[in-house]
Amino acid sequence: MAAAIALTIILALLAVFQLALALGAPLGRFAWGGAHRVLPTRLRIGSLASIVIYAVIAVLALDRVDLIDVVPDAVSTVGMWIVFGYFVLGIVMNAVSRSKPERYTMTPVVTVLAVLSLLVALS
Repeated sequence: MAAAIALTIILALLAVFQLALALGAPLGRFAWGGAHRVLPTRLRIGSLASIVIYAVIAVLALDRVDLIDVVPDAVSTVGMWIVFGYFVLGIVMNAVSRSKPERYTMTPVVTVLAVLSLLVALS
């Protein structure tokens, strides 16, 4: 249960970060490859989509550990394994980013998310 709560908290913090990016905060060097200080419209839309994805992941994690009951157990079980794979891919993508700030900040964050999602998936 602690892993699901920690995962949800980190996702909420990332959602705030993505919202700031979508609203034009000059933090683009930490996301989306780091090519833009302020994100262009298409990446701002991507940041908003990320918030939705984070919310879905949080629901799956909380459902998987029975803190909420929103989706069938099979959906949260399979879903958390997909989430784990998504975060493992995220580790690779962030690790090879051309942006040093993104590489040095987001790679560890996504690594923690991958470990937490694995713990939730195994629960």
